[in-house]
Amino acid sequence: MPNLRDIRQRISNVQSTRQITRTMEMVATAKIRKAQSRIESARPYALSMMEVLGNVARFVRDAKHPLLEEHEKHERVVIVTVVSDRGLCGAFNSNILRMAEGLMREEAAQGAESDIIAFGKKAIGYFRYRGIEPMASYRDVSDKPSIEEARSIATRVIEAYSAGEIDGVKMVFNRFKNAAEHIAEIHDLLPIKHTVVEDETDAMQLNPEYVFEPSADAVLEHLLPTYVETLVYRALLESAASEQGARRSAMKSATDNASEMITSLTRTFNRARQGAITNEIAEIVGGAASLEDE
Repeated sequence: MPNLRDIRQRISNVQSTRQITRTMEMVATAKIRKAQSRIESARPYALSMMEVLGNVARFVRDAKHPLLEEHEKHERVVIVTVVSDRGLCGAFNSNILRMAEGLMREEAAQGAESDIIAFGKKAIGYFRYRGIEPMASYRDVSDKPSIEEARSIATRVIEAYSAGEIDGVKMVFNRFKNAAEHIAEIHDLLPIKHTVVEDETDAMQLNPEYVFEPSADAVLEHLLPTYVETLVYRALLESAASEQGARRSAMKSATDNASEMITSLTRTFNRARQGAITNEIAEIVGGAASLEDE
């Protein structure tokens, strides 16, 4: 059984750890509000983009565009993996990385090779450790992604898909549901499904005053890459908010566990101290009795 000094030192160490986890929980809580505000600010633009896409599609029946065409061969795909730069956020990263590996196995079973675009240090280190060098890496921006990173990713995959170098693009990320919950999802980024355009077309009411210059086809050709860029940017924002939510939950759990450990150690310390006092009293009484006998 450890002595009183060891127990007291352990209590002090756990208290220091609890202060750190509590501080990180408070910081994550503050960052969640900012990240959630960014998502809410981006949603009107994304919804407007979908509305315009639907209205334009009404004028461009049987539209043909490289991003809408599904390649006959399915030999190479790109998996965009969005995780965090830092840990201490529970299963936030591991769920995405396992899902990405599962996608790679599925594509391999269909005879397709997989390339990785790693967004976040954890994904970069994870795949390099397994001997997989990402075709593109983004780091130190997971908690504050900007439109520049989204545009860079979108441009890279759009050019590769249009040139026929790849045959599909999938994006794996955590979708922000609320401050306490996020959901790991897989989105088919490219090719853009015709059903997406058709669904938005049926759901939106066409404005008869629309005038397309130079033509509806030209507008759609410019709109589709912007649509992909918007999807990527929104996914990055969703992941950033989910990261802070996961970190807050993990740090709250760590703080609660530290408090329970301190309570348990304090009880152990009190029992050990009481036992030591009892032994000292017994020794004093025994010594006094021996002196009386003499």
